[in-house]
Amino acid sequence: MAGRREAPLMRGGGASGQPLSRGSRIAAAVAVGVTLGCVCAFIYPDGLISRSPDSAIHWPRRVDSVACKTPKEVANVKSQLASLERKNAEFRKQIDELSMKLQLAGQGKNQAFYSAGPFGTVKALRTNPTVMPDESINPRLAKILQQVAVKKELIVAVANSNVKETLEMWFTNIKRVGISNYLVVALDDNVEDFCKSKEVPVYRRDPDEGIDSIGKTGGNHAVSALKFRILREFLQLGYSVLLSDIDIMFFQNPFDHLYRDSDIESMSDGHDNMTAYGFNDVFDEPSMGWARYAHTMRIWVYNSGFFFIRPTIPSVELLDRVARRLSCEPKSWDQAVFNEELFFPSHPGYEGLHASKRTMDIYLFMNSKVLFKTVRKDAQLLKLKPVIVHLNYHPDKEQRMKAVIEFYVNGKQNALEHFPDGSE
Repeated sequence: MAGRREAPLMRGGGASGQPLSRGSRIAAAVAVGVTLGCVCAFIYPDGLISRSPDSAIHWPRRVDSVACKTPKEVANVKSQLASLERKNAEFRKQIDELSMKLQLAGQGKNQAFYSAGPFGTVKALRTNPTVMPDESINPRLAKILQQVAVKKELIVAVANSNVKETLEMWFTNIKRVGISNYLVVALDDNVEDFCKSKEVPVYRRDPDEGIDSIGKTGGNHAVSALKFRILREFLQLGYSVLLSDIDIMFFQNPFDHLYRDSDIESMSDGHDNMTAYGFNDVFDEPSMGWARYAHTMRIWVYNSGFFFIRPTIPSVELLDRVARRLSCEPKSWDQAVFNEELFFPSHPGYEGLHASKRTMDIYLFMNSKVLFKTVRKDAQLLKLKPVIVHLNYHPDKEQRMKAVIEFYVNGKQNALEHFPDGSE
């Protein structure tokens, strides 16, 4: 077989004898240059021109640097690296915290941004920062709160002379449990004198024509509406308040059962897990044919007679909104307004309240419907000791309150039996 004749490398023609194109010649020159460069790098690893060891531009080779280090030195370097990594992690944490503070300081101003973490690790803010306390708002109340509150928290009830007997049951029960951080806001002189005679912490507000007239003569709903305006000063002074109606019996210290992770923690009017904590309710409209079923999210209202409110900006805004509406809508029910302001979302023409909220455990913070409709008929649930029982569902409050005390305090097993589930 005849051997194939290869074209000389540097000749100007290809295998066919045709001259190489200009592009091919350039490519060949580049290939030759790269080859020569590799050969020189192999033969002269330190370069063609020798450099003084003391030269400012002298860089020792990595292999020489590593080779001269002892195991002790290597361990020391690793320790230093670990220390730097820890400090770096601390710096990152501080940066994240500063970013969070900047975000809070610039709420509504788009002044702060921070990146989201890995999937499944991101968690939004739950607990808003507390307001800056301002004792100049009410120096007299500030002095009382310093003496009464525990860890800047206290139970507050608002009362006038119309409910003196129920009020006495309320604070007698609180004393029995051993709760010391509570305060009665007296709406008239009679209640103030009565509380002082019973050694009950009491605060009589400074004269206020509008509030005083309602406080002295108003019924339950009228008095209940005043609490939103009254509580504002407590929050401005930097105190968290557990607002309590006086038709409530205490059996444990409620401060041992709060989460404190929201602006508002409230007991529910719901009577089971679905109604208290939320459920998917399907609305049926047959005339819509294929689209007849519409899913709705529902929850029974929060009870405005027992809730824990922290001194935050959203909390103060909630009190302002409710108080303003009740002053302009005298026929409105304070509990309905309270829930509307808490839950209605922003929509065209309305900006909703940006407050975090938590529903209290319905078997610890128990309303009277839960007790008389469910708990008293269940042997297992009867073994539970509630934190409070609120007689909000029944008008015969005093009789039922006494029966509840007989059952949970004095152990009278049949104390609740003769009452109907509801009112007659």
